[in-house]
Amino acid sequence: MGVTRTRAGLRRCRALRPGGRVALVAPASPFDPGDFERGLAELRRLGFEPTYDDTVFAREPIVAGSAEVRAAALRRAWASADIDAIIAVRGGYGSVETLPLLSIDDLPDHPPMFVGYSDLTSLHVWLNLHAGVTSVHGAMVAGRLSRGAEGYDESSFLRSLGDRPVGELAPEGLEILKAGEASGVLLGGTATQLAASLGTPYAFRPLPGTVLFLEDVSERPYRLRRVLTQLRLAGVFERVAAVVIGPLTGCDEPGGLVTGRRVVEDVFAGFPGPVLFGFPSGHTTTPFVSLPFGVQVRAVATGQPRLVIEEAAAV
Repeated sequence: MGVTRTRAGLRRCRALRPGGRVALVAPASPFDPGDFERGLAELRRLGFEPTYDDTVFAREPIVAGSAEVRAAALRRAWASADIDAIIAVRGGYGSVETLPLLSIDDLPDHPPMFVGYSDLTSLHVWLNLHAGVTSVHGAMVAGRLSRGAEGYDESSFLRSLGDRPVGELAPEGLEILKAGEASGVLLGGTATQLAASLGTPYAFRPLPGTVLFLEDVSERPYRLRRVLTQLRLAGVFERVAAVVIGPLTGCDEPGGLVTGRRVVEDVFAGFPGPVLFGFPSGHTTTPFVSLPFGVQVRAVATGQPRLVIEEAAAV
């Protein structure tokens, strides 16, 4: 069988099935050992076999080991035929430092699915737009899987990693900021990380007609507006058919005088497509809803707002 691709041309990753092996990596910051153990237990409860080596516990100021150590862990996982998914332990900072040490040649035709969010946005951009493979904006080991049902939505996590489309996602609290409906490939991540990629060899330049997912955390409204304006001026939004915004946790001024939601309304006032706000993926206070990147989706901002995932990211 030849290489299987999504409608947008990205290679599909391996599906994670019951009993599958999951490599745990730390491309960004170090983590709490207790969270790590609880996350391991949750993966085992789900029916998977987590695996890791001692380099995951490497420590340097700010980051989890040198860039070489962190990149080598990713390369080993991609090269292992018996690994079905790669899940980051936590975010923080550091993923971007691994990019110059990675090569598209490190990836097999159908690599293990990479899962993470926040700082791991750097790796999503590289995988989706530079290496041309799918990934999952999904729950990580520390802080999400380690908290069980309180930290993440089990159904969307498992379905995002499977070989069937996730289907309709209409989470509570999702709002319509601009009405309409549009289809395209789902890409995105944390807005500050996307903006930071601009001007580098790993820049976020979405495919034409992208449904763009954006989220962030603890950015005061003026900083959030600056980041979104940078993306707009760089021409990112000109290639976008619809925008889906996360809850923007901690992005309001004290007292709510200026809110992250208001910033989004202002920045996207002239945007011609639909805009949804409050999708609980990323830095949420509610269970994290996982999203496959690189697949065809439909953003519906009429009636009951929803995001419909129309194809699978894995095979």
